[in-house]
Amino acid sequence: MSRKVVVVGSGNAALSAGIAALEAGAEVLMLEKADAALAGGNTKYTAGAMRFAYPDGAALLPLLKHPDDPRVAVTDFGSYPAKQFAEDLLGFNDGRPLSPEQEVLIAESYDALRWLAGHGVLFEPIYSRQSFEKDGQHVFWGGLTLAAENEGVGLFEQELAAFEGLGGVIRYDSGVTGLTVETGRVVGVEVGAEVVQADAVVLACGGFEANAALRQRYIGAEWETAKVRGTPHNTGDGLAMALALGAEEYGFFGGCHATPMDLHMADYGNLDLEPGERKNYRKICYFLGVMLNAQGERFVDEGANFRNYTYAQFGRAILEQPGQFAWQIFDAKVFDLLYAEYRFHDAHYVEAESLDALIPLLESVDAEGARATLAAYNAAVNEAPFDPTALDGKATALDLPKSNWAQKLDTGPFRAFPVTGGITFTYGGVKVDETGAVQASGSPIAGLYACGEMVGGVFFNGYPGGSGLTSGAVFGRRAGQGAAG
Repeated sequence: MSRKVVVVGSGNAALSAGIAALEAGAEVLMLEKADAALAGGNTKYTAGAMRFAYPDGAALLPLLKHPDDPRVAVTDFGSYPAKQFAEDLLGFNDGRPLSPEQEVLIAESYDALRWLAGHGVLFEPIYSRQSFEKDGQHVFWGGLTLAAENEGVGLFEQELAAFEGLGGVIRYDSGVTGLTVETGRVVGVEVGAEVVQADAVVLACGGFEANAALRQRYIGAEWETAKVRGTPHNTGDGLAMALALGAEEYGFFGGCHATPMDLHMADYGNLDLEPGERKNYRKICYFLGVMLNAQGERFVDEGANFRNYTYAQFGRAILEQPGQFAWQIFDAKVFDLLYAEYRFHDAHYVEAESLDALIPLLESVDAEGARATLAAYNAAVNEAPFDPTALDGKATALDLPKSNWAQKLDTGPFRAFPVTGGITFTYGGVKVDETGAVQASGSPIAGLYACGEMVGGVFFNGYPGGSGLTSGAVFGRRAGQGAAG
């Protein structure tokens, strides 16, 4: 008789767990708090990109939905060795060595993508955001090359089709409110007054990013007003259930994935937009200009690295500024390089023909401070050539440098975009073993598994873009296999 597995949640991690459990012969019921339109957790709100280690472009071909795309033949995908993935993660660890969870993420990243591809979940090169044309080729940079077609919605739809194609069942409007325990073992869940029995339960219902009280408790008071980039339903329910059974808090609860967002966006992500528009509230081209806070001062090295490696940290840095906002300033030289999010019909910005005319338009910014900062910046730019495809060393000799892509702001018109920090997901969670079982005092809680944002120890002070979805697939696959026995 097959084991019955209940998966709580319906995002990428949950669906990966469900697919793995079905593949192992289990009967799987997925319970989702939201209705069908808002199902999919944070996955639907992402750009659908997944970071993984790969040796060369040939290794990507089995993952492509359209391998016959003529651009593929003239694309330099480069490589992304496991060693580079490790170095990129270490760059966000604040001196910590790789955690066991990070080592698993690296080692199983490519296999997870191949496994998904084997279930019909396929990808396409991210030409629009991760490559530049150079010498007749599409050259990728930063190690992030593939995303699902139609972004996060497309990833969800492909994974849901695979899940249901294997016989999985999903119920919407079915928020799990508790776990059922008998003689120390989890044997089911409560959905209000209803009890759903199971041989194993997989918690894949996200972190606590949509819970303002928990954001303040764990991350800081300034996070009360953070924009939530994704679903309003990730309020820490699964975490609370696991902790009530003795699971220990694990990982860095003070950390989260953040990103610069339009200051005037709604408090939550907007799934009413077309798939290609859902990322348009992000504002992540700061590396092509400068960012000023309310005092008119720069507060980060906008060119420290490719934006894949800095946007999560800089989203947090903006929330730490007075008033939790900043202005991103660009001149006309880079308008054609700004991503579509800056031309989105709902993008908020001010424009003027000169910097002197722009500065008074920067609401709530000290004008004299801004004028001094921009003058000092322009005077400090070196003469190195500008190259957006590489760490070009075009820098400023300032106490707070701009280490790359530092062009003078000297060509009108000038535009400034107001931004704040938006939170995507939280880093603190529970500890799981190699089967995905939730740990309590070094021993597994029988019948209870977790994956996705529920797993602590994967990220600390930031992360290289695209790692979050990959982590969901890696640990979701493990949890599904473990729950299926």
